[in-house]
Amino acid sequence: MRAAIFNKPGDITLGNRPDAAIVAPTDAVVRVVQACVCGSDLWYYRGDSPFEPGDPIGHEFIGVVQDIGAEVRGLARGDLVVAPFAYSDGTCVHCRYGITTACLHGGFIPAGNGDGGQGEAVRVPLADGTLVKVPGSGHSDEMLASLLTLSDVMGTGHHAAVCARVTAGATVAVVGDGAVGLCGVLAAKRLGAERVIALSRHPARQDIARRFGATDIVADRGDDAVAAVTELTGGVGVDATLECVGTGQAMQTALAITRPGAMVGFVGVPHGVELPIGQMFRRNTGVHGGPAPVRAYLPELLDDVLAGRINPGLVFDHTTDLDGVAEAYAAMDERRAIKSLLRVSTI
Repeated sequence: MRAAIFNKPGDITLGNRPDAAIVAPTDAVVRVVQACVCGSDLWYYRGDSPFEPGDPIGHEFIGVVQDIGAEVRGLARGDLVVAPFAYSDGTCVHCRYGITTACLHGGFIPAGNGDGGQGEAVRVPLADGTLVKVPGSGHSDEMLASLLTLSDVMGTGHHAAVCARVTAGATVAVVGDGAVGLCGVLAAKRLGAERVIALSRHPARQDIARRFGATDIVADRGDDAVAAVTELTGGVGVDATLECVGTGQAMQTALAITRPGAMVGFVGVPHGVELPIGQMFRRNTGVHGGPAPVRAYLPELLDDVLAGRINPGLVFDHTTDLDGVAEAYAAMDERRAIKSLLRVSTI
């Protein structure tokens, strides 16, 4: 089967790999309909995080169940499913606590299952606990794009809002205008935030942020951004901050604009982040976050997508097929695209 291969930083190509196949009786094989490039994939692409040359890459996809293991009970061939980027059994102590990314028997795609999401098919372990069936049929391209965000990016933005303890009527800031940050804006609005301040310097991203519910835009960085948010909030700071980048500067900004006693929800993969513990102690501020337990959030977010209450698929502004996977990465790396979608097959 064809799949995206990581060769070295800056070099992603389409290659041939063994067909995805059932290995354990709890597996399913999913034929990929749509996949996408994640912001976290860019850490590998840029050489900022290690990745094994020659391995498949990608972890966000939706597709149709092609085969199931003998012990899979909740799925059938032909089901349209959303696949979270982490697989989990749904029954262990951590899954029951809601942190499916820490499943005692689970793992992450593609490191733990051998197939990358940016390919023609994927073996999904623990299929009953992992895959979420999408009801109905005849879904539009727009709907499929929004469903695709539920495999990671929308759930990750939602996780940032949950970890920051966003509540109805709150004033919220979102640091980062990538797809996760924009989904964080949408998540904060969905949870009832009255005011959402998006930190963004790019007009196209600012436009989507406003469509997702941002009430204010701050087009500054560093100290200037802190001063702007402080002024917007009358010197108080925000009730909750979503840090959706993962750099030291982003975390510094997030903590500086958060009012005393409030939380920063962080979901950006940390690179060069050092927490100012003294500042946090004096201000009674905290941080909470990590890899989003997307599977735990999927049911409620799926309902909202299917009902048309949210349309997170707007974050996709570059669409191609598997043959265009190299350009899909380059477009995001060069910030010509917010998020690249790969159309792999039809339902």
